[in-house]
Amino acid sequence: MAGPEVALEVRNLTRTFGTRAAVRALDLTVYAGDVYGFLGPNGAGKTTAIRCMLGLIRRTEGDVAIFGVRDPVAARRAVGAIVETPAFHDWMSGRDNLRIACAYAGISSAGAETEIARVLDRVGLTERARDRAGAYSLGMRQRLGIARALLGRPRLLILDEPTNGLDPRGMREVRDLVRSLALHDQITIFISSHLLAEVQAICNRVAILQEGRLKAEGKVEDLIASRQPRRFVEVGAADAAGLAAALSAISGIEVIGPGENGRTRVALVELDGAALNRALLDRGVGVDALVPETRSLEDVFLEVTT
Repeated sequence: MAGPEVALEVRNLTRTFGTRAAVRALDLTVYAGDVYGFLGPNGAGKTTAIRCMLGLIRRTEGDVAIFGVRDPVAARRAVGAIVETPAFHDWMSGRDNLRIACAYAGISSAGAETEIARVLDRVGLTERARDRAGAYSLGMRQRLGIARALLGRPRLLILDEPTNGLDPRGMREVRDLVRSLALHDQITIFISSHLLAEVQAICNRVAILQEGRLKAEGKVEDLIASRQPRRFVEVGAADAAGLAAALSAISGIEVIGPGENGRTRVALVELDGAALNRALLDRGVGVDALVPETRSLEDVFLEVTT
């Protein structure tokens, strides 16, 4: 049985500036239908890598294929992209900015108005389409940038830091739009960011870049699980002395130390949480809190980039 279609394949991508390597032997695989997070601290090489993938700057070494097409000009026909902050003619309306983009994209004047109406509706800017782009909020400018990237119905959407600088409302609007594009429009999303909570909320797979090198890649849940060999819980009881004595007598766990709100942090070595609760009850200790410790993408990020 054939595997999933590959939307973006990057092999040995390297870009040097003089003696400095901004991207080093980068390998990535993005499958059709992914919402793929491209993570790294500022200066990690994310934007340089994206520019190389799109053929906007020359690759020193390596190979890039978009839906199997390796020629950069031909491959870009399947791609919509925002690289860094989108720029517009601020004295023109949002709609007129999109008319110019249609002309550059080779969309006929006969089809342009229908296409512009479609993308404006898709990003929720129909009511503000006649307003000057210079009067748009930062969140609206990002949505206009996404509308421009959606012209021509791309199969792959590449977004470089789309929520950077936005307030919480703007971040949520962009996050919800990205989710909707992936789910309802069946567009593969490649999203670069250093906002880890945002990425964890919308991405199914991620890559972590540091100093131009790939440090980790995979499904979000797999990366989190693979770097958490032990499970932890925090246990609380009204009888703190009794809890401490009981924990010291139970095998299959390790008492780590104090937790939050007076609880005790415990590593589950051979028992699970339910078995630990039963063991404490058997010793006459009534548990009033047993809180599993969950890890996040941020924990993984900090481990692989430190």
